Amino acid sequence: MEWQYQKQDAEQAVRRLTGVRGITNLITVKSPITPADLKKKIEQALVRSAEVDAQRIAVGIDGTKVILTGTVRSWAEKKEAERWPGRRPAS
Repeated sequence: MEWQYQKQDAEQAVRRLTGVRGITNLITVKSPITPADLKKKIEQALVRSAEVDAQRIAVGIDGTKVILTGTVRSWAEKKEAERWPGRRPAS
């Protein structure tokens, strides 16, 4: 599975079945993209954003964390840099 909500939905579907007395959810959530691919997608999104000067922001990956460093000209630009299209809301 690619997303945490899929793991949770699978567990909830089984939990509702008559006769189920317990569940051990061993489903592994595996990212569909590599950290390098994720870094590239974020960099591309920053370049596409008219509100962000992408040349002033560096994207780094540390394990499962994305780290943005650099300077921005305004609070709005900071917020826009933090919002990227690949992020999904938690379920």
